[in-house]
Amino acid sequence: MNVLVTGISRGLGLEIAKTLLREGSVVYGVGRTVSETLQELQDQFGERLRYRQADLGDPTTIKRLVFDDFVPYGVQLHGFVNNAATAYDDIITNLDNSKLETMFRMNVFSPMMMTKFALRNMLLHKTGGTIVHVSSISAHTGYKGLAMYAASKGAIEAFSRNTAREWGPRGIRSNCVVAGFMETEMSSVLTEEQKRRIYARTSLKKEVSKGSVAETVAFLLSDLARSITGQDIFVDSGTI
Repeated sequence: MNVLVTGISRGLGLEIAKTLLREGSVVYGVGRTVSETLQELQDQFGERLRYRQADLGDPTTIKRLVFDDFVPYGVQLHGFVNNAATAYDDIITNLDNSKLETMFRMNVFSPMMMTKFALRNMLLHKTGGTIVHVSSISAHTGYKGLAMYAASKGAIEAFSRNTAREWGPRGIRSNCVVAGFMETEMSSVLTEEQKRRIYARTSLKKEVSKGSVAETVAFLLSDLARSITGQDIFVDSGTI
């Protein structure tokens, strides 16, 4: 199975890549940097992990950066995982339009363009492939300072549901994994007290495991989930 995964340099994206590689997939990974851990993963899996260093912040460059020669139509794509994202955290009264537009280009517009070309690949090869978007629990429950980020993830969830309805007749599935708060670079700006309060709102009273989220992504990509589409799958330690 050939799977395109964005944001694999570190954190959850790297964990997703590891999980898919262990299960036998070929991963076409896109990220901004080459981290030491990513390099170790490439050394371990060789040609089964193919990497393109690229900034996906400009949706007009997606075709050139990713699909013209990295994942061209000659490569049969079975899955696409939209994981790359950036956070713009602030209270609404401080909202900055420029920062908002930058975040929406990365979190919404670029994933939409990636989905466009992934769908075209799947239709060309009659793959009946699978799309998985990584969303956030913040789109479903309020957190101070996360309104703008939550709005970007809510947009992707709506896009995913409509993708599922539009292309289901061609055997293509689309789902979202709604992740709770994990120990990642994106959450590293939080203080220990802020993290404690967030985890206290969950049923399990602890952070979400990146491995658990990655395994859920892998499940949704697999044939075991062949009847699941248009859904938001919560991996949130029981926040909702």
